[in-house]
Amino acid sequence: MDRILISACLLGRPVRYDGTGRRLADPRLERWQAEGRLVPICPELMGELPVPRPAAEIAGGIGADVLAGRARVVTAAGEDMTAAFVAGAEVALDLARRNGCNFALLIDRSPSCGSFNIYDGTFSGRRMAGAGVTATLLAAHGIGVYADHEIDRLAEAVETGTRREPDAG
Repeated sequence: MDRILISACLLGRPVRYDGTGRRLADPRLERWQAEGRLVPICPELMGELPVPRPAAEIAGGIGADVLAGRARVVTAAGEDMTAAFVAGAEVALDLARRNGCNFALLIDRSPSCGSFNIYDGTFSGRRMAGAGVTATLLAAHGIGVYADHEIDRLAEAVETGTRREPDAG
């Protein structure tokens, strides 16, 4: 039985930067939770950031750039939070491996969990194509990463046992 790493905020847990959750109501999530397939994570908390915490964005690139040391995760006030985001991603990867998670369902637009879009680092609300730090690290290690708006594709992959190829980036 494939296990699924999931952003804890998608289960309604109040772990987002502003102290809220963003529950994804879907009967498949309820079924997977009842079957013991879901492994909740919050990479920012796993990187020892508090709730609430200042909003953060990737400045100077995308998650792959952060992992390569070419970009930083910062707050609007310029506080560098890169080390916490990288540490949280590494803990999430370790947890995925220890729990046999072949898939991850992560909230999009997050500097940690975004897999399609992230904010552009200017704190202007503009988005750009790219993945966050955790999504990038998981995909690079063979875990099929799906955004919250891709639950249909995830369900199909879980049912067939197929994994998405890691995105370049």
